[in-house]
Amino acid sequence: MKEFGKYMIFLGTLFVRRETFATYYKLVMEECVQIGVKSIWLFVLVSTFMGAVTTVQTAYNLVTPLVPRYVISQVVREMTVLELAPTIMAIIFAGKIGSSMAGGLGTMRITEQIDALEVMGINSSSYLVLPKILASLIMYPMLVIFAGFCSMVGGYLVGVFTGILTPTEYILGIRSVFNDYTITFALIKSFVFAFLISSISSFKGYYTQGGALEVGIASTEAVTASVIAVLLGDYFLANLLL
Repeated sequence: MKEFGKYMIFLGTLFVRRETFATYYKLVMEECVQIGVKSIWLFVLVSTFMGAVTTVQTAYNLVTPLVPRYVISQVVREMTVLELAPTIMAIIFAGKIGSSMAGGLGTMRITEQIDALEVMGINSSSYLVLPKILASLIMYPMLVIFAGFCSMVGGYLVGVFTGILTPTEYILGIRSVFNDYTITFALIKSFVFAFLISSISSFKGYYTQGGALEVGIASTEAVTASVIAVLLGDYFLANLLL
């Protein structure tokens, strides 16, 4: 509870003694490049294989001829939109971006760069952390949408080229009994996960104490805490919104 209270106080400090809009705009754009643009290829690779594997495994378990084959792509769509794209990719996001945030802020803390900002009268938490959170809220939902698209394309390619189902059957399954609320649900999850990962990772890095060894420990703790928060958030959001 003490750590949670410290985290909530840390979030409160992000909104006091803020810098100008122009300053935040530049910082947020720089973070968007680091968070989003430089993560695209990893998301493409993971999500494409995710869709491909889901297609193959669904086809393997569909052993009855009574179920039409287009159900395979329907299952891929639901799994991708509801769980694989927002949640599994959040774990990838925590491992890549969360550890980077914690390591960067931890290095700044032990080299006294954060203390130097405070001496200059700058709110270091707002200046360093708020742009990371805003950039995550902007870029991660975009990455989730892109990952969902790549996952379905991966399923299509594997399904068609291996003869599991025809292109017409795959497209029919993608379009069959579609509930557009699942897209809304996935985007809500992506915003929540982006906030949790960026804020928790920044919190762990910002309060790093010690030397280089502690920076590595902070990065590990950031990923661990972020993944736990994502899984708990996934459970509670599913209960509240579905």
